[in-house]
Amino acid sequence: MKEHALIKGYVQAIADLLPRVEQAKGFAEIRDELPEIGELLGNLKEYNKHQVREENSLFPYLEKHGVTQPPAIMWTEHDEHREQIKKASKILEDSEALGFQEFKERLLPRLKALTDLIPKHFYKEENILFPAALKLISDGEWREIKASMDDLGYCYFTPEEAIGKKVELSEEVKERKGEIAFETGSMTKEELEAMLNSLPVDITFVDQEDTVRYFSQPGERLFPRAKAIIGRKVQQCHPQESVDRVNQVLNDLRSGERDSAEFWINLGEKKVYIRYFAVRDKAGRYLGTLEATQDIAQIKKIEGEKRLLEY
Repeated sequence: MKEHALIKGYVQAIADLLPRVEQAKGFAEIRDELPEIGELLGNLKEYNKHQVREENSLFPYLEKHGVTQPPAIMWTEHDEHREQIKKASKILEDSEALGFQEFKERLLPRLKALTDLIPKHFYKEENILFPAALKLISDGEWREIKASMDDLGYCYFTPEEAIGKKVELSEEVKERKGEIAFETGSMTKEELEAMLNSLPVDITFVDQEDTVRYFSQPGERLFPRAKAIIGRKVQQCHPQESVDRVNQVLNDLRSGERDSAEFWINLGEKKVYIRYFAVRDKAGRYLGTLEATQDIAQIKKIEGEKRLLEY
């Protein structure tokens, strides 16, 4: 609610500037207003963190209680707000390349939409969605929501009690039998192995003693791997002339001098991107090294955007 109050202030400030922009005949007449609008839009970009917390922390709990349609509507409205903020910001950035009349015709509808949509959205949240959540969600669930929101982060300010807090899973998730419990969820061994093999990346894990402990099996590997290498020293898996380099990379990762190392080579039509990551526990203790290898030839060709809605 405190974030709502701040966001409403930014929206109202934009609304107060709109008449001057509408009445202006040229850029010179709004020389002072345009930077102010830019700053206000910059502040509204932070609003995304508020939306992300609702979408990922509050909405799932409402859905558990059978409230599905209102969160879906709210999320759709969030996306509309994001789009209007993004487009208005881009028009403002491109103002010098646009004629003044075109600039006004493109910018004003975006700003008016924001000053109309956001207050209406907040009214629905404050008078319908939030009261419903307070009635349905238990105290224990609210603690989980709060921990999750602390983890995702706040906009404009961070509540003092949230600083340094870590999200904890509910006991319901922790106690599922036959599953491997992680800090952020749980999976069966079958699901985990299938997920790792589904990644378009060859993964190999070498433990703190430089022993190969695991490799994934995607549909098409870039470099051959046989189960016989499990339990073998990683140095024995490389040609002798490159062992010194392998040791240097491992020692740098182990010592903390580096957290990652990357290399890339051409392999026929493939562009192979090879990365090594130090794997550490929460205390920073070195557990081993993860090698991730990927063909990025097609990725390098990507241009523009392709959104989910274009699928």
